[in-house]
Amino acid sequence: MVVNKPDITSLEAVVGSLPAGEKALFRRIYRVTTAVGELRIPLSMRPWVKQQFGSVGAVTRQKIIKIANVITLEETLFNRLRSSRPAEFKEGWSLEAQLADASEDDLFSSPGDNTPEDLFGRVVGRHCITASNIAKYDGWHGMVIFNDFHPLHFSREQVIDYIDVGWEWARRARVREPRAKYFFFMWNCLWRAGASINHGHAQVMLTRDRHYAKIERLRQAALNYKQNYGANYFTDLFQAHHSVGCAVVKGGVKILAHLTPFKDNEVILLAEELNLSFKNMIYDVLACFRDRLGVNSFNLGLVTPPLAETEESWADFPVTAWLVDRGDPGSRVSDIGGMEIYAASVVSSDPFELARELREYLT
Repeated sequence: MVVNKPDITSLEAVVGSLPAGEKALFRRIYRVTTAVGELRIPLSMRPWVKQQFGSVGAVTRQKIIKIANVITLEETLFNRLRSSRPAEFKEGWSLEAQLADASEDDLFSSPGDNTPEDLFGRVVGRHCITASNIAKYDGWHGMVIFNDFHPLHFSREQVIDYIDVGWEWARRARVREPRAKYFFFMWNCLWRAGASINHGHAQVMLTRDRHYAKIERLRQAALNYKQNYGANYFTDLFQAHHSVGCAVVKGGVKILAHLTPFKDNEVILLAEELNLSFKNMIYDVLACFRDRLGVNSFNLGLVTPPLAETEESWADFPVTAWLVDRGDPGSRVSDIGGMEIYAASVVSSDPFELARELREYLT
């Protein structure tokens, strides 16, 4: 069976149509199941249901796709209908007006005067400067403060500079404490994504002993995969996505529209090293989010193999970046609830649509 324009609801059919080897590889990593939710709508509710969801039939029988990564135990439940749920927005709210007001009382307007510095001083780039985080996650926890206040006014040159400055920060931190080897770069864009300050900034961490738990769990899962199947987990993860049309390669960087996203529109980037091509591709995906998908708030996480030798094996672990859409900053409804915290992720976006948007934007 050939699916002309696949979407998440047709994933089982897409996998079923793959050649035997690709099908086996996909099913080695992913388990796909379907659930149907049924209900009755009172006559009194039908006008509202039609207005809110398009039709009564769309609600009375709902198809939910469950995808589980059996290697990493990530799981996501997909139901497009959830994007039409009632949501309260701030009345008369405007992102640009909110940012204009915030810029008048900007804590980061003069970082040299208003932020602490690390013991080795500051790293100064062309478009940003570092500071030491005043309320730290870890022993080495810094900030990369952008020269431009507006967090969405980023250019290719600026994004590359932010990452380069963060990497130089890590190098200098490690000189001060050689045991700190594990680097993490994080950009929470606006309050919806967890930023407490509107002025554009990223955060950098360098930890010791072992990497942060979720990254360490991924390393161990990949190592176990290699031991069990004699194959590179990240290579196979890409191939599983590529087989069903949810991945592309550009400039040596593998770009995945993640099949088990944490939240809507999650993209994973994989490469052998943190080179210019990888940094360019981070910018391209961010620009696609902003300029094509209308994303105003996002999280970016970037991790590399350790900066020095370690007792544990990091063989085959690539430079990896995750980018995820965090929804409309004007919404009063959180996109994360008990399901995401304690059970599994629930999303309304479609990785197939995301892959098509990325493919068109990047080519």
